[in-house]
Amino acid sequence: MGKVETLSRVGTQGIALEDVERRISQASRALGQLAGPDGHWCFELEADATIPSEYVLYHHFRGSIPTPDLEAKIANYLRRTQSAQHGGWSLVHEGGFDMSCSVKAYFALKMIGDSPDAPHMARARDAILSRGGAAHANVFARTLLALYGEVPWTAVPVMPVEVMLLPKWFPFHLDKVSYWARTVMVPLFVIQAKKPRAKNPRGVRIQELFTQAPERVRHWPAGPQESSPWRPVFAAIDRVLQTVEGAFPAGSRARAIDKAVAFVSERLNGEDGLGAIFPAMVNAVIMYECLGYPEDHPLVVTARSSVEKLVTVKEHEAYVQPCLSPVWDTALAAHAMMEVGGPDAEKRAKRALDWLKPLQVLDIKGDWAASKPDVRPGGWAFQYANPHYPDLDDTAVVVMAMDRLQSRRSPSEDAADYGTAIARAREWVEGLQSRDGGWAAFDADNTYHYLNYIPFSDHGALLDPPTADVTARCISMLAQLGETRDTSPAMARGIEYLIADQEEDGSWYGRWGMNYIYGTWSALCALNAAGFDPEAAPVRRAAAWLAAVQNPDGGWGEDAVSYKLEYRGYERAPSTASQTAWALLGLMAAGQAESPAVARGINYLTRTQSADGLWDEERYTATGFPRVFYLRYHGYAKFFPLWALARYRNLKRGNSLRVAVGM
Repeated sequence: MGKVETLSRVGTQGIALEDVERRISQASRALGQLAGPDGHWCFELEADATIPSEYVLYHHFRGSIPTPDLEAKIANYLRRTQSAQHGGWSLVHEGGFDMSCSVKAYFALKMIGDSPDAPHMARARDAILSRGGAAHANVFARTLLALYGEVPWTAVPVMPVEVMLLPKWFPFHLDKVSYWARTVMVPLFVIQAKKPRAKNPRGVRIQELFTQAPERVRHWPAGPQESSPWRPVFAAIDRVLQTVEGAFPAGSRARAIDKAVAFVSERLNGEDGLGAIFPAMVNAVIMYECLGYPEDHPLVVTARSSVEKLVTVKEHEAYVQPCLSPVWDTALAAHAMMEVGGPDAEKRAKRALDWLKPLQVLDIKGDWAASKPDVRPGGWAFQYANPHYPDLDDTAVVVMAMDRLQSRRSPSEDAADYGTAIARAREWVEGLQSRDGGWAAFDADNTYHYLNYIPFSDHGALLDPPTADVTARCISMLAQLGETRDTSPAMARGIEYLIADQEEDGSWYGRWGMNYIYGTWSALCALNAAGFDPEAAPVRRAAAWLAAVQNPDGGWGEDAVSYKLEYRGYERAPSTASQTAWALLGLMAAGQAESPAVARGINYLTRTQSADGLWDEERYTATGFPRVFYLRYHGYAKFFPLWALARYRNLKRGNSLRVAVGM
């Protein structure tokens, strides 16, 4: 048994700058070699077993069975990710049992051909049955099971397609939910109306996963809203809809379906797909086909192609990415390269930013314009193309990278001219500020919180309200562009929102990264950029919190259970390279570059660097939807640790310990 590293051991203390420099050189060289020929980066983005399982079941629904080789590789992935502890599947590496994920993975493996009597299938079945059976899966899982005839449609809350005809003042309207909800739900409305049945050419069923016959179930689980005072109201509405939904007038139903199809077709986004996210893409294909579109119809061909672009095939395994992350990866890697500095790294950063520049959305007013109709477009999307849905986080990070490169290059060099792009992006970001002073990811004022309690939203992620991490990024951008609280009302309001959102222990909640470490890093960068003194109370409290949650090995780690409904504090987890880097960048933004905590964190990164110059990271450190869907960005362990090491070197060798950029 190996020794347990502790903060008191000599081996976890400081490290010579010369050694740090060598590590930076190794890592920057390795990162640079992973860029594409055109200068951009796009790393794998991995979710849980749900997505590859749904991919298999989507094909068998259509009768378009994948090749035996691909199915075998997906089966290898599903078997490997099955938990040895509880026998089911988790939403994160080494996580707890998740019913919906486990039901889908079992169904997919059985569909591929694994025998129910195989030991791994028996373990999975026992894990599912011991926790109440497949009837306890969530709404999306039960919808899939209804399409296969495994549960009756009464197991699924009614979302009539006539929703498409509701006026904007109505309590439920598409403009009132998030972008991801819109793109997933609209084709699903049509699917629910048509109720197609899976072709299921192998005739696979999973009735053995139910503790009682599904048609006898009278009360289907409702998720977190089970205890909400809204629950009886919405449950009563659903009971009425279950009774009358089949009797809606044919004329209004036809108009609603036409409007849903028009919505999807306008946003189909070529081979990058509806919303550029897997669930929406799959629903689009099924929608077209259940309406009778022929397989060779251009819209169907395009929609099917978008799904296949997410399949990631390796030597022995295959899985399906939930979406692709080139803009995010490229912008963050460019920041890391600029932190490294020097001609080679800055040349790579410029090539990356030149690749990003034409991806700015300047000609399409996306769904965000429903609440901000007078704002001109100017943002970047997360994916290669998703013009109806640019996001504030990517846009702010791209702008800061462009401004940073432009401001450091002399006219005699191959000068970067990003001024026009920066100005348009800034205009868009300022225009998308919400009434409360914060910024959300894709929309403004998407705060109709009662909608998270409708039966369909048992995942509790129907909305896109402002968050501390995105707000912090927008503040950082404005500050880096030269604004102050005195010159920018938007920035002043954003800072008020951010300060008010700080937790009692000094941390900030991180919506899009796991979790309080991510949020606290983001907020500290913003406060530093906005000119807060390191001794200011919010900064001092946050820095003290980060130092207090450092692991004994010198790194930082946080578990997904930090997102439990009732906040009771940060949940410690084994150290990871990306979370350690966030904590270090946060502490350095708080003026703590010479603190023992930072020295130990830098030591951790140097000790855990792999022979290839990068870092290994199996744990999930990013968030799709809290408590429901998490992400493992394969690039995070490649550029964030490099960024932190280079920042440390630069501050230690500079004349000031103050970070001079927004992040």
